[in-house]
Amino acid sequence: MKHAPDETPAEVRADVWLWASRMYKTRSLAKQAIDGGKVDVNGAGCKPSKALHVGDTVRLTRGEERLELEILTLAELRGPASAAQTLYRETEASRLAREQARELRRLSGAGLNRPPTRPNKQERRELRRLKDFP
Repeated sequence: MKHAPDETPAEVRADVWLWASRMYKTRSLAKQAIDGGKVDVNGAGCKPSKALHVGDTVRLTRGEERLELEILTLAELRGPASAAQTLYRETEASRLAREQARELRRLSGAGLNRPPTRPNKQERRELRRLKDFP
């Protein structure tokens, strides 16, 4: 049920819209995310075939990111990233929460001191002894 580029469909499948809006790289990844419970529509779980409409709220989890989006436009075809960004608007609360989480990850990773070089033979033996390997 493809529409001409100038006409907007009245409803679109959830997996198709997530793919067209570039939330997931492939439609099958969008379907797996929905089946895995990582996508909610209007506060309730959904199936890949759930019909989305303009004004619906979509909450999704991608890795460590949690997004809350409001659907502005529907699309069945994947276009350029600039066009995909016009399909939705992220809520202010979602954007602030993502920025705070990103800052926390950045600050917590700052305490990780990695060695400047790979361990040599003697250091590898010592690491094995510490880890109780024979």
